[in-house]
Amino acid sequence: MRIVGGTFGGRRFNPPARIPARPTTEVAKEGLFNMLSNSIDLEGLRTLDLFGGTGSITYELASRGAGELTIVERDPVTVDFIKKTIKELEIDNIVHLIRNDVFRFIKQCTEQYNFIFAGPPYALDTIDDLPLLVFEKKLLLPGGTFVLEHTPRNDYQNHPRFARMKNYGTTVFTFFKQPDQ
Repeated sequence: MRIVGGTFGGRRFNPPARIPARPTTEVAKEGLFNMLSNSIDLEGLRTLDLFGGTGSITYELASRGAGELTIVERDPVTVDFIKKTIKELEIDNIVHLIRNDVFRFIKQCTEQYNFIFAGPPYALDTIDDLPLLVFEKKLLLPGGTFVLEHTPRNDYQNHPRFARMKNYGTTVFTFFKQPDQ
């Protein structure tokens, strides 16, 4: 796997073979960050990466200047890999790694973020709860963006905070927006 752009663009990292994660494909990740760079200034943002997996999205955010990054991941092997990678990238001073279940974390979270990304397992039974919980718990700062990665079988266009959707084959990114006030 590689970091697509920014300061660390082109750097490769190799997760262990037995990580229980489905990393976002490079093509989809590149498309996502092209869309983000045209709509959000990532410099200095507070970000939250739910279902962190390999940490790939957080590495991209750090590479593009995000200032305070939080990753939530529950698998211990994956958490160890993320710890190792953030140390190698020398971003351990700006990345806060939380080993926890995402839904438990959301229920307890009192922080707010400019940008939230969730890349849950596609077969997750409670995937449709994520947009509801993010807005119910007020996790986004005014003007913040939440991106949910999912398959084409999920459709969030009727959600009141739906902003747009982009399809990359079996990967779909739905963008939700918190109003400025």
